[in-house]
Amino acid sequence: MSNQQDLGFAKPQTNDGPVECLGKTFESDDARRAHFLNLLREKLQDPEFRGTPGFPKGSDEAILGLSDPPYYTACPNPFLGDFARLHGQPYDPSEGYEREPFAVDVSVGKTDQLYKAHGYHTKVPHLAIVPSILHYTRPGDLVLDGFCGSGMTGLAAQWCGSAPANYRQQLEAEWKATGHSPPEWGVRRVVLNDLGPAASFIAAGYNIPFDVGLFEREARRILSEVEHEIGWMYECLHTDGRTTGRINYMVWTEVFSCPECAGDVSFLEEALDGENHKTRDTFPCPHCKADLKKDRLERIFDTSLDPVTKEPWRRIRLRPVLVNYSVGKTTHERPVAESDLSILERVNALTYPAETPASPFPIERMYHGSRLAPKGFTHVHHLYLPRAIHAVSALWRKANSVADPSIRRALRFWLDSHLVNLSIQNRYRPHVSFPYNPLSGVYYVASMISEADYQKAYENKLKRMLSAFQQTTRFRPADVAIATGDCASLGLHDSCIDYIFTDPPFGENIYYADLNFIVEAWFGVLTNTDAEAIVDRPKAKGFVEYQELMRRCFEEYHRVLKPGRWMTVVFSNSSNGIWRAIQEAMGTAGFVVADVRTLDKKQGSYRQVTSSAVKQDLVISAYKPTEALTHSFELGHATADGAWAFVKEHLGNVPVFVGRASEGEVVAERTAQMLLDRMIAFHVQRGISVPLSGPEVLQGLAQRFPERDGMYFLPDQVAEYDRKRTSVSELRQLSLFVSDEASAIQWVRQQVQDKPQSFQDLQPQFMRELQAWAKYEKTVELKVILDQSFLYYDGRGPVPSQIHRYLSTNFKDLRNLEKEDRRLVEKARDRWYVPDPNKQAEREFVREKALLKEFEEYKTTTQRKLKVFRTEAVRAGFKACWQERDYGMIVKVAEKLPEAVLQEDEKLLMYYDNALTRLGDE
Repeated sequence: MSNQQDLGFAKPQTNDGPVECLGKTFESDDARRAHFLNLLREKLQDPEFRGTPGFPKGSDEAILGLSDPPYYTACPNPFLGDFARLHGQPYDPSEGYEREPFAVDVSVGKTDQLYKAHGYHTKVPHLAIVPSILHYTRPGDLVLDGFCGSGMTGLAAQWCGSAPANYRQQLEAEWKATGHSPPEWGVRRVVLNDLGPAASFIAAGYNIPFDVGLFEREARRILSEVEHEIGWMYECLHTDGRTTGRINYMVWTEVFSCPECAGDVSFLEEALDGENHKTRDTFPCPHCKADLKKDRLERIFDTSLDPVTKEPWRRIRLRPVLVNYSVGKTTHERPVAESDLSILERVNALTYPAETPASPFPIERMYHGSRLAPKGFTHVHHLYLPRAIHAVSALWRKANSVADPSIRRALRFWLDSHLVNLSIQNRYRPHVSFPYNPLSGVYYVASMISEADYQKAYENKLKRMLSAFQQTTRFRPADVAIATGDCASLGLHDSCIDYIFTDPPFGENIYYADLNFIVEAWFGVLTNTDAEAIVDRPKAKGFVEYQELMRRCFEEYHRVLKPGRWMTVVFSNSSNGIWRAIQEAMGTAGFVVADVRTLDKKQGSYRQVTSSAVKQDLVISAYKPTEALTHSFELGHATADGAWAFVKEHLGNVPVFVGRASEGEVVAERTAQMLLDRMIAFHVQRGISVPLSGPEVLQGLAQRFPERDGMYFLPDQVAEYDRKRTSVSELRQLSLFVSDEASAIQWVRQQVQDKPQSFQDLQPQFMRELQAWAKYEKTVELKVILDQSFLYYDGRGPVPSQIHRYLSTNFKDLRNLEKEDRRLVEKARDRWYVPDPNKQAEREFVREKALLKEFEEYKTTTQRKLKVFRTEAVRAGFKACWQERDYGMIVKVAEKLPEAVLQEDEKLLMYYDNALTRLGDE
C-alpha cells in the first residue's frame, strides 16, 4: 500500500454548542471537561483507586493537568467501562462471525507524514494496521490495544472511517486481486492503554483531534516570544567580526587525560579525521606524541555546584570546540571563539528556571544506569546543557499557560518530540546530514555532542505536524478512550471487545520505563515499573517474571475479548526463549494460535514460521475459543468428543489456502503433527489430561476429515481448497531447519512423501542437513528414523500405492502395470515411503514405546545435568507423566535439562510450567 499523500480532507469539525459524551449532554466541551475532571479528581482521592496495579507516580495535579477525561487520563481510566457499554455491542453467541487469519505488513507506512509526526521506541505504522482492522471488524466495533505505545492502533481504527478516496480505491483493488471480499469502511471505536505516561500522552496527541489552525498560531507565538527572551543565547559572531549569525549547533567534546604524560586530550580535535569525518582508531597525543586509543584514555572530572540541587556535582569534562551557524541562507563553520565563550558564561550565570526537571534517575534500578552515573549524570537536568535548559523550560512554561486544553496538549506533543534531541544525548556525526542523532534504545552520552538550536528543531517539526495532522481533522474524540496503567487490569467488562491488535514489550529488547523517564520528568508523572513486563536484571525481573507478567496481560485480553474473535500480536525479538514464553503465556491464558507469519521482504509476501528460530518480525494470529467449545471443558475433565470438537473448531479458523502467483503453500496448522500438538497444548494449558494418544489422533484425522496434500479440512472447505489448488502449478513444502530428531523426521517425510527413496539415496542428503544439529541433541541415525516412522518395501508382495503412484507418474515405461508386475517390483524395491494414516498410527505406537524406554533412563540417572539427550524421548516422557499426573517427575527431569533448552522448546516449557502450577495448587 502506498503512503497517503492526498491532503484533501474535510475541514476540522468544530462544536461550540452542546456536546454529547457517554450518554450525557453538556452545553459545551468546556462543561464536559470540567464535569469529568471533577469526577476524576474525586476518584484520585480514593486510596483503592490509587492502588490499582500500574498506577503511575505523580501528584493529583500533575495527572489532572495531563488528562482530558473521559477521552484520556494519565492514570487508569475509570470511564472505560462506560465507554465500552455505551459504544459496544453485547456479545451475541448466535451472531454469525467467521474470519481467517490475516497477516499485516509491519513495514508499510513508515514514510507516512503522520507516522513520523512523533517518534517512539517501537511503532507499527497505522497504515500497516488498517487492513487488519478492516478484515476482522465491522464499523462501530470496539478495538483494543493494551500496549498502545504511541497510539498507532487508534489512528488505524479511526482511519477506517476517514481514509481518503485514493487510499480506499487502492486497498480495494489489492484485496480484489487476492480474492478478498471488499472492506466495510467506517470508524471503529478504540480503547488504548499503556503503562507509560509518556506513551499514553503521545497516543492522546495522535488520536484526540485539535484545531490545527489555532495550534499553529499558538506555536508560532510561543516561538516568537521565547526567541525574543533568549534568542541572544544562540547568536554568534561571524568571522568578519561584525555580522551576527545564528547558531545551528555547537559541538562539544569530552576532554581526556593522556595516560603517558597526563596532558589534556580533546577527543574531537585529536581523534576525528578531518577528511572522512570519522574517528580514528589510533591517534597521537598532542603533547607527547604517544599512540593513543580511546580505551587507553583516562577521564577528567570537574566538580561544581549543581545549579538545581545546590550540591557538589562531579561530571566528565566537556568543552565547546566548534560552532556551525548561518548568516542569512549561508552556512558557516568555525572553531569556538572568545565571543562564544562569553555568551556561555552569561548563560551559566543565570538561575535555572522553575520548570527544570530535577528528578534523580533510579540508577540502581536502571539497566543503562551504568552508562550515566560513572560520567556524572545522575539527574534529568544533567542531560541538558544550560542553554538548552533555558530554551526548553521557556517553551514548556508558555505551552502550559495556554488556556485551551486541546491546544495545550498539542503544544506539549510538539515540544515532547524533541526533548531527547535537544539533550546531550544528541551525538555529533559530521558524516550524517540529519541533525538529530541520539543512539536509540539506550541512554548514551557520546564523547562528541551536538548542541542543537531549539528554534530550527521546533520550526521544522511544526511544519511537518501541520501537514500531517490535516489527515486527522475528521477524527472525533468520542471514538477513543485512552488509559495509563497495567494491561492486566483494564477495567472493562467481560466479552466486550471485538478485536485486539497489540505490539507488546518483548523480553529485554527495549527498556521503555527507563527510556521514558527523561520525558516523563518534564510531565511530573512517571511510569510505575512494578507492572512492567520486561526482562530487566536491575529490577529483579528475569525470564520467569516476564512470562508471568505477560500471562496476566493475555488473561486480561482473553477475559475482555468476545468468544470466537481474534487477536493479532506483532512479535519483534530474535530470542527463541522469549518467543516460547509468549506462546506459552498466550496458550495458558486461553488463546489458540492459528497462524504465525513473517514478511519475506525479498518476495514481498508472508511465510509461515514453523521452526523455533526467530530472526524477523512475526505476525501471530490467535483466537479465543467459542463458548460452545469452552463449556465442554468446564468440568475439569477431558473427553475424546471434546478433543475432536477442538480440532474441528481449529480447522475452521486456520487458512484454507495460502499462495501467491503460481505457487501454493502447505498450511502448517493443517498438518497432522501440528493438529496433534495444538490439541495436546489446549488440554495441558487447562490443567487436564489429554484424552487421545498420538496414534489415535492420526487414525481419527483420516476417518473424520478429508485430506489433501498432507493437510486436513472440514468437509465444506475442501471444494474451496481444490478450486484454488488448481490455480497454482506448484505446492511449496514448509521450509525446515534440521536441528533435532523432530525436524529430521519432518525433513525425511518431505523427501519421501512424493518420491519414495532408498536408504542409499537419502543418506548423503541427510548428512548434509546435519550441519546445524544441536550440540545437546543425541544423534539419531537415519536408519532409526526410517525404522520407527516410515515403511520399507523389500520387494515382497504388491508394490505399495505410495510407491506405485510415484513410479507410474514419473516413468513412462512403468505406467498401466499391475502392482505385482516384475518390472515395477524391481524398480520399487528398497524404497522407503510414508505410511497411510492407519499404518502411521501403528508406527507412532512402536516409536512411542521406544522413546518412553529411553525416558526411563533420564528419570533414574544420577547425573545432575543431562548434557546429551534425546529431546523426543523427554517430550514423550513428559506427556506420559502428565497423563499419570506425575507432575513432580516432570519438574525433576526438567531441572536436569540445560535452561536454554527448556526455555526454547515450546512443548517442554508447556509441560514444565503447567506442572509447576499443578504442584503449587496441590
